[in-house]
Amino acid sequence: MLSTSNFSKDFLLVVLGQIISILGAAFLRFALSLYVLDLTGRADLFAGLLALSSIPLLLSPFGGALADRFNRRNLMVLFDMISSAIICGLFLSLFMQEPSIIVIGIVMTLLGLVSALYTPAVIASIPLLVADNKLEQANGIVQGIQALSQVAAPVLGGVFYALLPFKTLVLISAILFFCSAILELFITIPFVKQTQQPSILKDLKIGFLYVGKHSFIVKCIVLAASLNFLLIPFFIVGVPIILRIAMQASDMFYGIAMGMIDFATIIGALSIGLFVKHLRMKFLYKWLAMIALLALPIAFSVTPFLLQHSFALSFLIFASCSMTIAILITVLSIFVITAVQKQTPNAHLGKVMAIITASAQCTAPFGQILYGIVFEATQPAMYWSLLLMSCAVLLLALLAKKMWQQTESEATL
Repeated sequence: MLSTSNFSKDFLLVVLGQIISILGAAFLRFALSLYVLDLTGRADLFAGLLALSSIPLLLSPFGGALADRFNRRNLMVLFDMISSAIICGLFLSLFMQEPSIIVIGIVMTLLGLVSALYTPAVIASIPLLVADNKLEQANGIVQGIQALSQVAAPVLGGVFYALLPFKTLVLISAILFFCSAILELFITIPFVKQTQQPSILKDLKIGFLYVGKHSFIVKCIVLAASLNFLLIPFFIVGVPIILRIAMQASDMFYGIAMGMIDFATIIGALSIGLFVKHLRMKFLYKWLAMIALLALPIAFSVTPFLLQHSFALSFLIFASCSMTIAILITVLSIFVITAVQKQTPNAHLGKVMAIITASAQCTAPFGQILYGIVFEATQPAMYWSLLLMSCAVLLLALLAKKMWQQTESEATL
């Protein structure tokens, strides 16, 4: 597991600010969606608003360009202050009239936009605050906080929504963002202002051209996007369908399985230090092959034979293998991101990290659609969907092996 005792004060302040702002944003976003659900009773609007608030993430490359032009500490403070101001505006509107769905949608979209601009500044700051040999662990802490927010948001949002008036909840969220901004004022992040700076659009173009000229970064983007396309949708779409339809799991077992997988993601992020000494880019294909093999017991767990003979054994195999895959994906994601950070100069770090993040996130929705189609087509025998997933990941492993062998060949020329 990770220990924060070896990190600088500035990095620990960044972490604390992340905990306050990410959790504050996550549970407010969830509570706002619940409010819409109670107000309208429509599940489609509930899901639609959650999706709408994620669209601005596509603009994160602009946040990366900003992170390379301005003091990243100041950007973090500014964006937290803007988030606090947006939520304060919602708080004041609550005293005038019940907020419309349009108003709530605008608020959630604006918060999503600020988050898209804020995140690259944080990611690009980490290599400046920790030593190279601690970078994987630092990224693990930050990603662990983000994973924790995904687990805690429904819990905190649901509890606070039930116990507190909606106005009070909104005010608390605004205060949390404001406190995070004040805390970030005490962070020192090295910054050298460039004397001549291109326009934002030209700077963004420079970032894409820089990525295109470096095959190592392109290959990392391909790998990250492929993981998001093939494996992340398995947890978002596949796992709920398997538990509810194939296994016909009760609410209790459904909640246990989802909680175990979320917990595994956190474990993977916080235990990166245990794996980093064994990780090499040229050996990543072995980790991917391991994931492909783990999909086979999952396929077996949803066969009619096992489900009819022992639901407990089926559930145990499914949950344990899914947790292991979640841990492996998290470790691989952090390792790939860290490898790119180490290869990228500070002048381009914000843009490059934003591009790789946006590229990976863009593929996930397409993967979700594909998983939905495949699982629907194989609904009488869902193990076929999992066998197809295993084959696809195995092909990705072969692609990764070929890519990094080619990279080594180029390095020796």
